[in-house]
Amino acid sequence: MMRSLFSGVAGLKTHQTRMDVIGNNIANVNTVGYKAAQANFQDLVYQTKSNSSGPNPNTGRAGVNAKQIGLGTSLASIYSNVTAAGSAETTGNPFDIRINGESFFIVSDGNSQFYTRSGAFTVDADGTLCMSSNGYTVQGYDVVENKGEQQISTSALVPLKIMSPKNKTSDPAATENGYITGILDANSDALTQKTGQVVDMKVYDNEGYRYTVKYKILPSPDSTSPVKGQYKITVTDMLDSNGKTIFRDPDATKDSVGGVLDMDKYAENKEKFFTQALNGNFNGQAVDDKGKITTPGTAITDAFATPLVIGFSTTDGVHKVPSTVNDKDKAGDNSFNLNLNSILPGTPNENLRPNAVPADAFTKNIKVDLATLKNIDNKGTSTINGGNGGVDNTKGSGWSVGTLSSVSVGVDGRITGSYTNGQTRLLGQIASAIFSNASGLEKAGDNLYVETMNSGAPVIGDVTANGGSYASGELEMSNVDLSSEFTTMITTQRGFQANSRIITVSDTLLEELINLKR
Repeated sequence: MMRSLFSGVAGLKTHQTRMDVIGNNIANVNTVGYKAAQANFQDLVYQTKSNSSGPNPNTGRAGVNAKQIGLGTSLASIYSNVTAAGSAETTGNPFDIRINGESFFIVSDGNSQFYTRSGAFTVDADGTLCMSSNGYTVQGYDVVENKGEQQISTSALVPLKIMSPKNKTSDPAATENGYITGILDANSDALTQKTGQVVDMKVYDNEGYRYTVKYKILPSPDSTSPVKGQYKITVTDMLDSNGKTIFRDPDATKDSVGGVLDMDKYAENKEKFFTQALNGNFNGQAVDDKGKITTPGTAITDAFATPLVIGFSTTDGVHKVPSTVNDKDKAGDNSFNLNLNSILPGTPNENLRPNAVPADAFTKNIKVDLATLKNIDNKGTSTINGGNGGVDNTKGSGWSVGTLSSVSVGVDGRITGSYTNGQTRLLGQIASAIFSNASGLEKAGDNLYVETMNSGAPVIGDVTANGGSYASGELEMSNVDLSSEFTTMITTQRGFQANSRIITVSDTLLEELINLKR
């Protein structure tokens, strides 16, 4: 009689435990990254009234099963499938990150390492990526420079300081490449006038200051007896970022050292400086007065004595600057060097505005590409224009200093910063951990897990190596299924009620037994 009472009590306790688990699941139905738990029961030990016996061939008697009375139930396990994904919630916040797959984020409190599926992150005052709930820092890989290229260093896990002072700005870079492209129509009015065809090209110096180099193109050798297919190009002026020439105002009465400005010398020196700025390494193909190629590969310019002369040849029926195709004709590079060192104020220069160009502003020549420039009929209209960088890309274009404007996280966890100068920079990579038995992890609260002997050691690396990925601007919600929880709640309630009836009925039987004495 007493056994049923204790079985009922054991049943009440286990169903109460299951109800506690259900209640915790429902309470965390909207907790980011929460994983639902499930309580499982097992029967308790048994009291054996008689042991089993096998068949006896000698007596012909059959076997008899053991007679056992169970002593109730107990909690077998509380299981959580921690890698079962919850639904995705779109937030638009780049620091909210959801994991696809069975990996975990790695976070640290400065002493110990934890694992989580909750990607609700933020950036603290030091620019460190961390959990918004408790400030634990997100662990990942830093960026190193290798021969001018950014690479991820996987040598050690570090807190990701993605908005550190060094990452908040993008250093400037000087222009190394430029181009002049489009159509140079021989019948253009500009080519028959003294002003010539004007072309502007933006350039940046070593400190990120922007300038505008102004070119002028005229028929060669002069406008009175031009040679077909040949033109001369000069630099006429250079403007600062405010559109003001770097040279002194011609109306000024004093030079930089207080003397009177010689206007004739001023004009002569200005032209001299810009003539020298064109470093003629252009090896085009010279043509005669009928536009016929005369000497392939012959240099047709004197670097410092005269303006640069460019010649056009016929390629595919179109007059264009010949490109380097092979070693047979040695056409050479269809470019010239713009050597702006010749106008630097390295020595006192009475023609330049004081501080118009910073010292050592241009330490490299700018290679100006002419390969796409064409000399064809366009009904008297030239479409020629210039720019910085390559003709088909921005390589060597140069840029000013920039500030961090936005951050994005790739599917592999690489964090990229975008800057106001149009540049991007790799800021780090979020690492991930995967376990052989993720359900063996121990819950530590705050959506955190810790490693145990039964979880196995974490394998740390790139999330994509495990077939997973990151989704920025999203969060993984709880995987609690309310319909399942309510159904389990009903069966748990009925189980609790049934076990309470065991106690009630057992008490009634005891009462009847006591009444036998009366």
